[in-house]
Amino acid sequence: MQQRQRSRQHIHTVLHQQTGLGMFEVLVTLVITTVGLLGIASLQFVSSLHNADALARSQAVLVAEQFAERLRSAAKWSATRYGMVVDNAYFTASNYHFADLNCADKRQTDYTCFCLTIPAQIPDCERQVCSASQIAQYDAYQLSCTAVQSHPLTEIALTCTDKDTSDANTCSVGSPHNILVKWPIYAWQNQYIAVDSACQSTTEQAFSCVAMTLYL
Repeated sequence: MQQRQRSRQHIHTVLHQQTGLGMFEVLVTLVITTVGLLGIASLQFVSSLHNADALARSQAVLVAEQFAERLRSAAKWSATRYGMVVDNAYFTASNYHFADLNCADKRQTDYTCFCLTIPAQIPDCERQVCSASQIAQYDAYQLSCTAVQSHPLTEIALTCTDKDTSDANTCSVGSPHNILVKWPIYAWQNQYIAVDSACQSTTEQAFSCVAMTLYL
């Protein structure tokens, strides 16, 4: 009888000890799991940043290539030298980024406000005969819409290192046409995605970009 009582007491003691040890193990497991989940969440956040940048870069490449194709299509023979030039309106900055347009609803994005329907100020060169400068304005509008479709803060620009400033052409025959498509990038834990110095401007905002040089 005493032996049975001692056995029951021993079993009760062991069970009581096992219960306390189990709770401690659960607590440790929860701590380890929490730390692991935080690490996974951090990796997913960093991965999403890189995925967003990769998507923006893919879209920027398409915009730059489309820009080059539109310039090639619009090029005409120079009246002063042997070669091709584009209309000076392609280098008018206000033709890009809807600079001369106003959106009545400030809550809308540029794409939804300006690109779903061609604004009255933009010549519809698919439905009407346009001059060279109107084609440049229309191309700039279309390219701006393509640029902001996937990333609303994407910027595009066309510049030229003119080899002959004596003529009326902003970009004379044989001069490089510099296409730049850039979009802002943001820091996470005080670390930026690596960027090229060619993408930066005078502002404090960091940019990533796609640059292309075209000779007509």
